[in-house]
Amino acid sequence: MLGSPVMTGAAAPDESTLVSMGYIAGAFGVRGWVKIHADTEYADSLFDYPRWWVGRPGGAWRAYTLEDGSVHSKGVAAKLEGVLDRDQAALMRGLTIAIERAELPPPEEGEYYWTDLIGLSVVNTQGETLGVVSELLATGAANDVLVVRQDKTERLIPFVGAYVLEVDLPGKTIRVDWGLDY
Repeated sequence: MLGSPVMTGAAAPDESTLVSMGYIAGAFGVRGWVKIHADTEYADSLFDYPRWWVGRPGGAWRAYTLEDGSVHSKGVAAKLEGVLDRDQAALMRGLTIAIERAELPPPEEGEYYWTDLIGLSVVNTQGETLGVVSELLATGAANDVLVVRQDKTERLIPFVGAYVLEVDLPGKTIRVDWGLDY
């Protein structure tokens, strides 16, 4: 068993309302702590959310209360209520950590949650489809990079105003100034 859920009989929200924030990388210590790989701008921002949904996309999700968290030189660790020892923590390895979208603050104007960009179609100014955003890369520099895949072709497009002209979330497209041969 993975540990006790926050609320007995609590029904998981519709998966479409969950936003992936990272995953459990393994056990941390012997007292039920888990190592976290956070897919957030600041790894410790996960600690802003007292309830985490833990599970696998397309599978079962369970709510856990965050008891404690800490940042270490090698990453982030968390103690979830009901996860009592290393064995329970180790069983959680690979599970996704998600937060309900309603709990997230709205993004600032011109800012987007990465999860909202993944899956969008990328079209250039000539009307040519370049592919679909499969992931984003944090470069550590001034900008992130869109990874756009079309069949066996992969394009890396800097997520800056010079290249990304428009993000249309309702239309599920990103318009870019980028050629097919880049």
